[in-house]
Amino acid sequence: MEKIVSRTAACLLTLLLFVNLSFAQTDINWLRSIHSNQSRNADGIMKGISNTHYAVGFCIPAGELIYGFARHDKQALYNGIQTLAGIGINTVVTYGIKHTVNRNRPFIDHPDIVPYEYYTSNSMPSGHTSFAFSAATSISLQYPKWYVIAPAYLWAGAVGYSRLYLGVHYPSDVLVGAVVGAGSAFIAYKGQQWLLKRKTKQANGARVE
Repeated sequence: MEKIVSRTAACLLTLLLFVNLSFAQTDINWLRSIHSNQSRNADGIMKGISNTHYAVGFCIPAGELIYGFARHDKQALYNGIQTLAGIGINTVVTYGIKHTVNRNRPFIDHPDIVPYEYYTSNSMPSGHTSFAFSAATSISLQYPKWYVIAPAYLWAGAVGYSRLYLGVHYPSDVLVGAVVGAGSAFIAYKGQQWLLKRKTKQANGARVE
């Protein structure tokens, strides 16, 4: 478990270093190409997609937990707990990076970027994106079927794109947010597997004694 966490942290630090050193100009150019083609008529739709990260993200574990309690389904309960754990890890890591990197929102450094609404929080990573990818990755790991994985990541990707369309994040903010969210869910998934295996071994050992 410690190896998984350390490797994930190392990959994330490498990604952040790459973004800071060699992606800056491309970053703003990509944002301009997306944001400049926006239609004000679609702003409300993109804002709605953006805001689904909380509703959908919390409905997934809530549904799993409610179903698990109602049907006495242990696996559903485990899934709900794992999804919440992934979201919890994601929240800590996301805001930890925000305060550490301390990156300005694009509209602060580039006046030509006029966002749908103004945020005072730091830019990297995108919290909406990390939250969406955490939920999407959790449910994809729990139910590895194409008809679960495809819509889950399509939704998460739409949330990430909406943040660029609305002019509130750089592409690298969304990229790092996706990695943080997916990585957090993966750590929670592997952590739960490790705990369940350990619990099973302890129970088997107790029976032998």
